[in-house]
Amino acid sequence: MNKLTHLDAAGNARMVDVGGKAETHRVAIAKGAIRMNAATLAAIAAGNAPKGDVLGAARIAGIMAAKKTGDLIPLCHPLGVDAVNIDFELAETGIECTATVSLTGKTGIEMEALTAVSVALLTVYDMAKALDKGMVIEGVRLIEKRGGKSGTWRADGA
Repeated sequence: MNKLTHLDAAGNARMVDVGGKAETHRVAIAKGAIRMNAATLAAIAAGNAPKGDVLGAARIAGIMAAKKTGDLIPLCHPLGVDAVNIDFELAETGIECTATVSLTGKTGIEMEALTAVSVALLTVYDMAKALDKGMVIEGVRLIEKRGGKSGTWRADGA
C-alpha cells in the first residue's frame, strides 16, 4: 500500500526493523538559537542569572535529552549513544547551541541531535525566564549527518 518506512502494508504505524542493517559509525550535528534582550544575555554571560549557571544546566539537559530521545519521539529507536557534545556560543542577539551526537549503530542519530539542541535551548529559557519572558527559540535544524547507507549529508550553507 505505502512505501513510507513507519507504516505497515495496512497503513498502521510501526517501528522500522533495523535488525538486518550493518553497524556503522554515525554522527549528527544540529543547531539552534535563542534570542533574548541584551541584559539577559549579559546576566547569563556573567553567571548572574537568578537560577544559577544557565549554560551548565542547559548542557546537562541537552545531554540527558539525547539519551532519552527514544522515550520522547514515537517510533524512534532507543539508542545507546557513544558521545554527546553541547556547545554554546554567545552572539550579539542571544545564544547559539550546537549538539554533536555519535554512535556506532544500525540507525541514524539525527533525532538525538535535534532533541538535544531543543531541550538545551528550552532549559536556557527556563533558567532565564525571570529576566526575559520574550525570548525566542528559532532555527533548530539538522546541519550534518554522517554514516549509514546514505552517507554524508550537509545542509545548504553549513
